[in-house]
Amino acid sequence: MTPDQMRQTLDRQKADFLAAGLPDAKTRLDRLDRLAALLRENQQALLDSLCADFGHRSMEHARLTEIAVPIAEVRATHKHIGAWMKDEKRSLPWLQTLLGGRAWIQYQPLGSVGVIVPWNFPIYLAMGPLIGALAAGNRAMVKPSEFTPRVADQFATLFPRYFDEREIAVATGGAEVSAAFAELPFDHLVFTGAGAIAKHVMAAAAKNLVPLTLELGGKSPVIISREADLADAAVKIMDFKLSNAGQTCINADYLLVPEERLEAMIQALQQAAAKLFPTLLANPDYTSVVNKRHFDRLDRYVDDALAAGVQCVEINPAGESFAVQPEGQHKMMPRLFINPDDERLIMREEIFGPLLPIKTYRQMDEAIDYINRHDRPLALYYFGPASGPEVERVLKRTISGGVAINDIGAHAACENLPFGGVGPSGMGAYHGRDGFRQFSHAKSIYRQTRVDLSSVFGMRAPYGDKFRAGVARFMK
Repeated sequence: MTPDQMRQTLDRQKADFLAAGLPDAKTRLDRLDRLAALLRENQQALLDSLCADFGHRSMEHARLTEIAVPIAEVRATHKHIGAWMKDEKRSLPWLQTLLGGRAWIQYQPLGSVGVIVPWNFPIYLAMGPLIGALAAGNRAMVKPSEFTPRVADQFATLFPRYFDEREIAVATGGAEVSAAFAELPFDHLVFTGAGAIAKHVMAAAAKNLVPLTLELGGKSPVIISREADLADAAVKIMDFKLSNAGQTCINADYLLVPEERLEAMIQALQQAAAKLFPTLLANPDYTSVVNKRHFDRLDRYVDDALAAGVQCVEINPAGESFAVQPEGQHKMMPRLFINPDDERLIMREEIFGPLLPIKTYRQMDEAIDYINRHDRPLALYYFGPASGPEVERVLKRTISGGVAINDIGAHAACENLPFGGVGPSGMGAYHGRDGFRQFSHAKSIYRQTRVDLSSVFGMRAPYGDKFRAGVARFMK
């Protein structure tokens, strides 16, 4: 789409939204059902496109995360949408209530929501915001990533079969289309991606004062306590780290390990990786880095660490050579980096790949202080006693978008928990009821009492003793 075409499409969506009025539950559920049908009926075409865009993508992992999960979210939304749409009563002082005053919140759709989709989960991270937006009664426009052009083309082909463009429209194209898309006067805009790009998106949205939901990732730490079960922790860490080749915004970005447990942790991680991925290069479960640009970026992180003398532990269970790969495939050998300093690229940038730094600490407060000296992460993970003073200290003294205790990424799979960042890792949250509310306007409504209380209590001009007494009561 050209910028003019995108603007015209948005204008049609807004006009149709106003003409149709507040959509009822039946209309919203019908749209959600069509979204699920799009996924269910075209899953193989979507997954084939995804695999082609990546050079190789684990088909089984993608079927779960990109297809099954959003369909399950639609099913969960079905169960609750009626309750979410109900007005929410708010209390008033007893006298106002006695005399007939009433207050409530009415959740109204915003209008048209823009969704800028990243490349790492290009299907799910379009569908997740759309589920919340449709449940709230909105229309939407989607801008897929130019780094996954085949998925983008599938969207452009499939969405018109299931939705009128006044309900959902797709705008494909490169960076210039994304820039123009971010400048459109949406009623809300969702961006998932890198913080550096988010600054440009915020600046573009500010031209029209468009409110934003930003999901930005960051360097999510994993704290290993002295009492952690290392074998259990290692399996969960490596399973999530190597799924999608580490290209997940809530992935473990570095480990904090007691210094006396470092060697045992390294060994546990190696054993876990070998069990999960006994081979890598021809393993259908092991995903490729999305393209050469990102492969080269990760290579720079490796070269920078090695040049600085950082200890590197290669994880290559079958001893394979990664030098020659099929055309378009960019699989990367997983590596651990031991105690890199903060000047290294792998400690300065979000990794988004199968590289994992490990830093040691002596006391838990040292680990907490290290986390707090850096940007607030999208996720924080703790392995150790699930309750007690240590985990409580970690929870109370750190700030992150979300936390999982004795697991990686599990909080993001809980539909009843809001998913979002804080500070540099994002703003706003969605999933479940929180997604419905994120894409709704909570309109405050007050119905006045039968008696004019302001006149009764002398709260109108000309001001006198009654007014001054009333003001004094407010300050007690």
